[in-house]
Amino acid sequence: MFFRTLSGRFLLLTIIFVMLVEVFIFLPSVARFREDFLLSRLERAQIASLALLATDGAISDRLEQELLENAGVFNVVLRRDELRELALSSPVPGPISATYDLRDPSPIDLMRDAVEVLVRPENRVIRVIGEPVQQAGLLIEVTMDTDPLRRELVDYALRILYFSLVISLSVAALLFLAVQRLIVGPIRRVVASMADYAQAPEDARRIISPAAGVTELREAEETLAKLQTDLTGALRQKERLAQLGGAVARISHDLRNILATATLVADRIEASKDPAVRRAAPKLVGALSRAVSLCESTLAFGKAEEPPPRLTQFALRPLAHEVLESEALAAGEDTTVEFLLDIPASLSLRADPEQIFRVLANLVRNARQAIEAKGDAGTVEVAASAQEDAVVIRVIDTGPGLPPRARENLFAAFQGGARKGGIGLGLVIANELVRGHGGKLELVRSDENGTEFRIVLPQRS
Repeated sequence: MFFRTLSGRFLLLTIIFVMLVEVFIFLPSVARFREDFLLSRLERAQIASLALLATDGAISDRLEQELLENAGVFNVVLRRDELRELALSSPVPGPISATYDLRDPSPIDLMRDAVEVLVRPENRVIRVIGEPVQQAGLLIEVTMDTDPLRRELVDYALRILYFSLVISLSVAALLFLAVQRLIVGPIRRVVASMADYAQAPEDARRIISPAAGVTELREAEETLAKLQTDLTGALRQKERLAQLGGAVARISHDLRNILATATLVADRIEASKDPAVRRAAPKLVGALSRAVSLCESTLAFGKAEEPPPRLTQFALRPLAHEVLESEALAAGEDTTVEFLLDIPASLSLRADPEQIFRVLANLVRNARQAIEAKGDAGTVEVAASAQEDAVVIRVIDTGPGLPPRARENLFAAFQGGARKGGIGLGLVIANELVRGHGGKLELVRSDENGTEFRIVLPQRS
């Protein structure tokens, strides 16, 4: 339907608004027309009365009747001064229904009286009082019927209505064409661009080129162009990530087989007679086992899913101590990083030990690498405490803090790591593992004095 469109509604509203303006013009116009009509009757009546003055009142009844008919009134009273009056009279067809004084009328009274003439179709006899023209007396008064006035007023009102309608349609048509060219056309262009872009959003050639001359539409086109550009870039990145995920999955599959062989070799090392080798063998076996588990998890991640946690009750302090010990070995003897542990020996939690190890390992490794990159001495502390229905683990370091890009994309994969050369997967994996436990990983603070992460793991009985 035409009037459901923007152009149709604009056209209809334009006609309505112009007609409303014409209504406000119409009332003063008909009021002025009525006043001019009555004043002209008073002027003609005054001229007729002057014939009586020229003959000193000696005129025939027939001449008097002709003068009154030419003036369009029944009788005339012209007061020259306080003593003298000139009068022309003829039979009045009925009683006088109203008297109107035109010597000092208000605009409201004039408009009200004009509307009354239009809405009352019956003929009435009225008295009209006014001031003589050219200061030819003190007062002039006539009696007349309303039929001629109403006919003239209706004809004038119809002419105004006709011209108002013509003006309304003309203005509406011009505005309609202007809106079509300046607004509707660019909007249709935007809609067409969106439909075309939706067919192949990865094709950068389909991104809209802002060309509207109207400021608001230009801003809309620029915003749409930016949105389409960002979406095209995101789709391309998603495609690259999918390809990367497939490659990582294949590499992890082969690496898992290689590590399985290395695990068998590590089992034989445990039988060595060298005490140092025997002490290191369990740690090597544990590291290889975790590497195998990580490869299996990577394969699962390549399928867009993380394996559900295997919940068991275990003591947190030994696991956290193993994480810190592994990082201390990775840092070497010359490291300037000190590892601290503040976890009660009695604190235990129900969770997946392997996944919690990975979470803490990622956080501790990031903290150690940040301090080493800074080049100063620092500490990495793992602390934990039990609350009513949760265990809270904190990983605190005295490093330089996370860079702005890392804080903005904290848990977004491949959006900038916390250190140079990082790809930003550690925190993503840690966050996913914590959420798999129904918990929450959050950044408490990160500034020049260090960084603190908090892990909240709910404990259900």
